Amino acid sequence: MVAKPEWLRVKAPQWERVGNVKEILRDLQLNTVCEEASCPNIGECFSHGTATFLIMGPACTRACPYCDIDFEKKPIALDPTEPLRLAEAVRRMNLNHVVITSVNRDDLPDGGAGQFIQCIQQIRSLSPQTTIEVLIPDLCGNWDALAQILEASPDVLNHNTETVPRLYRHVRPQGNYERSLELLRRSRDLAPWVYTKSGIMVGLGETPEEIHQVMADLRQVDCDILTIGQYLQPTPKHLDVRAFITPEQFAAWQAAGKALGFLQVVSSPLTRSSYHAEEVKRLMVQYPRVKPEVVMN
Repeated sequence: MVAKPEWLRVKAPQWERVGNVKEILRDLQLNTVCEEASCPNIGECFSHGTATFLIMGPACTRACPYCDIDFEKKPIALDPTEPLRLAEAVRRMNLNHVVITSVNRDDLPDGGAGQFIQCIQQIRSLSPQTTIEVLIPDLCGNWDALAQILEASPDVLNHNTETVPRLYRHVRPQGNYERSLELLRRSRDLAPWVYTKSGIMVGLGETPEEIHQVMADLRQVDCDILTIGQYLQPTPKHLDVRAFITPEQFAAWQAAGKALGFLQVVSSPLTRSSYHAEEVKRLMVQYPRVKPEVVMN
């Protein structure tokens, strides 16, 4: 087992603020990926009054060996009240930016696209000033479902590539690297006004050269935002950490990503795909995009 280095120590959270967020989540019966996936930043994010909401869960239809979300339970029927409850939580927490993600729902014809759309619409209704990021699964390549999500105009469409192609069979056996790239490419073509984003985990046995190639592939499909973070083993039954990457290497990847043309690169040991996601607001000012108005004949 590789020893955990000093730079991976997490700051102690402000437990009073954490308790306030948890109280809202419990009251509205909502799940967060912060809790379900054992995120190391849960204390910091909850202390700041932010959370990444996990819809249609918490049971997942895929069994990725790096992820701590439960895949052994049977997926639940979609709850039509969930989008409104989520929007109410956003309102109560007074969020400037919200991230909505989900378990994989390969049992649903649209992969859960309809539930994402309802969440976007309810948040727009209750908190029109809140920017919305959706972190979506690959929808099993259902591009009609993807088009419907984009038509609802989230501000950011996030889909994680997670790792390098060579490790997909080991790390993400039910995923497909080319399909993930295609999702991001189609998102740019279908809705150029929506910012696209992807994330990579490191420390699973990839090489720096392979990470650079993934970065180049993401720029080839015009991905705007990239996150790179250290993989941490949630429990002994999950994949082992093969290496702890130094902060200097993360800084080098950040510089390389900016040189490739990403609008934003967040790269550090504790970075996760929705960590400090609210910083996209700065991008929206610096690189504004506007959805074209529909002209009626």
